[in-house]
Amino acid sequence: MQASSIEGVAQATPKKNGLRLLLLPLVILAGMGLSVEAGLLGPLGVQVGHLWATLSIFGVGSAILYLLLLFSGQQKGPALSELPRWQLIGGFLGPIYVVVLTLATPHIGIAMTMIAILSGQVGKSVLIDHFGWFGAARKRVNGERWIALALIVVALVLIARG
Repeated sequence: MQASSIEGVAQATPKKNGLRLLLLPLVILAGMGLSVEAGLLGPLGVQVGHLWATLSIFGVGSAILYLLLLFSGQQKGPALSELPRWQLIGGFLGPIYVVVLTLATPHIGIAMTMIAILSGQVGKSVLIDHFGWFGAARKRVNGERWIALALIVVALVLIARG
């Protein structure tokens, strides 16, 4: 029994690695998109106000998502009212993130804004992985993860000084 479970893991690993290799460039491109978004939001916030800039970005995004849903066919899953309320916290956090981008970017620049956001994202992500919060698979913090986090903080300091 032990040998078959090891074989199952070995067979699943190439598939999982292949998916990871496909997703990684997509995630990097999405991250680049966030930098572009910050570059667009800063001046927009100065022109029309930070909250109006955020509302306009979410309005355009909502319209695009509506069209995607309209043409993508039947969606699986429970009704929104059946989901645990804590899972909807992201709807509260998203606008806060965009307002902060809109406020910070004109004052501290895109690079500083993005590396500061990255510091917060990676720091919190390491904790979420370590403790398995929100249903995430637990992945203990090891020395390499601590070093990676420290290097991001070093990058933040260097960009702030530069």
